[in-house]
Amino acid sequence: MAAAAGNVKGVQLSQAIVRTAAGWLLGLMLAAAGAIVCINLVSSSVASPQQPVREYLDALQKGEGEQALGLLRAKVPSANAAMLDGTALQTAASKLSDIKLGNAESRGSNRVAVPMDYTLDGNRLHTEFLMERTGTQWLFFGKWAFVPTTLPTIEVTVVNSSEAALNGVPVNMPNGHNTFAVFYPGKYEATLNGTYFEAPPTSALVSTRDGGQAPLNLQTRSTKALNEAVAGKVREFLDTCAAQATEQQRLQPDCPFYHVSNARVVDGTIKWEITEYPKITIEPFGGKWVVAPLNGKARVSAREINLFTGLVNDLNVEHDFSFTTQLDTDNNTVTVTPMLTF
Repeated sequence: MAAAAGNVKGVQLSQAIVRTAAGWLLGLMLAAAGAIVCINLVSSSVASPQQPVREYLDALQKGEGEQALGLLRAKVPSANAAMLDGTALQTAASKLSDIKLGNAESRGSNRVAVPMDYTLDGNRLHTEFLMERTGTQWLFFGKWAFVPTTLPTIEVTVVNSSEAALNGVPVNMPNGHNTFAVFYPGKYEATLNGTYFEAPPTSALVSTRDGGQAPLNLQTRSTKALNEAVAGKVREFLDTCAAQATEQQRLQPDCPFYHVSNARVVDGTIKWEITEYPKITIEPFGGKWVVAPLNGKARVSAREINLFTGLVNDLNVEHDFSFTTQLDTDNNTVTVTPMLTF
């Protein structure tokens, strides 16, 4: 009986050991499986080629140009850097939405392309970021970085102005032209909103490092404020001229208008008035702003004596007139100088 009991205890002990070993083996297998899952998760997220792209896009949208430039490993070309940080950069990336990063595609030599489909200012676009494996981190995970590149540029021109705004930021435009380094993808909009001169906004969507964008050409025009200021000065000049001609009783005053008569005018009866004021058109010409020739009408009335018959007649004649001016604008000052020939 004692021997049988010993055998039973031995069998029970062996079964316990087997169960323990099986438990340990199952635990190891689960741990290994968990490790594999964790490795795959990390490899497809924080250690993936897409992760630097995510970080780069985040830096763009926060306006952190230094961070974005470091991640992109990009060289800044010889161009104006006003768009590479802060509000200008945030504005460029603010229209990005519906971003979808695709699976990395092999390009050989430890390089992959990360495709990105997205919407930029309502336009569905596609961009590929070229990445390269630069090493290993934490034993198992690849370390990825952008293949070094050079930032694209956009050119901006503006008619007859030395300043403009790009993405809401005032920028200098020497001789009406400047070139700006930009990040991609992004929208860049040029405008001119001055007191006396303005230009309708024009924009470009930059989606690749190659750029290739047409220049942003700002077609400057005079503002309503400038047209009204010039019109006011022209009216003032003509009204003053008509008043002086009346006061001086002259048929041929130093004005754009005059009257020729062979009759003798009765003293004190001459009166001039402007019946139609010129319409104002301001245009660029030869690097300056000029007022198009001004055309209007003036009426002269008087009593005149016919030298042959002695009869007294009423004079009431409307004359067309035309003249040119020189326009000068300085800060908030508008000067209009009539150019008269006699």
